[in-house]
Amino acid sequence: MDGLTTEIRDILLQVSTATLTTAMFKRGFKNIYIQGAQRMNPGKNMVGFAYTLRYIPAREDLDGLESFADRENPQRKGVEECPPGAIFVIDSREDATAASAGSILVTRLGVLGCQGVVTDGGFRDAPEIAAMEMPAYHKTPSAPTNLTKHHAVGINEPIACGGVSVFPGDILVGDNEGVVVLPVHVVEEVAAEALEMTAFEDFVLERVQNGASTFGLYPPTDPETKEIYAEWRKKNNR
Repeated sequence: MDGLTTEIRDILLQVSTATLTTAMFKRGFKNIYIQGAQRMNPGKNMVGFAYTLRYIPAREDLDGLESFADRENPQRKGVEECPPGAIFVIDSREDATAASAGSILVTRLGVLGCQGVVTDGGFRDAPEIAAMEMPAYHKTPSAPTNLTKHHAVGINEPIACGGVSVFPGDILVGDNEGVVVLPVHVVEEVAAEALEMTAFEDFVLERVQNGASTFGLYPPTDPETKEIYAEWRKKNNR
């Protein structure tokens, strides 16, 4: 995917969503953190480009179980067409009273090379999904089939997820805290800054754990802090 080189991916695998939100805030982006999406299976960072599915409210004459037999059903078609390296992002209108998907579809996405799944609703078969290696984020477990509340209408188009605009191809980064959405055109510079910020924050945390005050340290307004930090970076190969 354009904008997500191996080098950038490697950096994003190391930095936190908290650090990324600060780096983005410096650039005027205030709403990039998907609200309510909790990690089901803590582990390494999730990094990939957005591939989206959009739901609207279900309608009884359209959303019977027989609709799953239709190869054009956007939920099933979207899963089958999801490209390797993508994050499958579902707009469920923040409604977790019915499932956005279940373990079978999430398993299929993993087999196809998907790098993670995110919804602002809920997944059914939550224990099985939580046991998978592929990162998964949702609001809360939800056993009812999606058809009771959700009608799939759009594949790989702009959506809202947890109050955030997600455009196809946006870069998503998830850690054990949550998920952020990064426009492709800023991802290289943001990744580089986040790596620098992470090194400094690790230095600060070590100092604070050893009894240092945050005054003059965080932010580094004391000139001596910068000298000590430079020595720390050299010593720790950072």
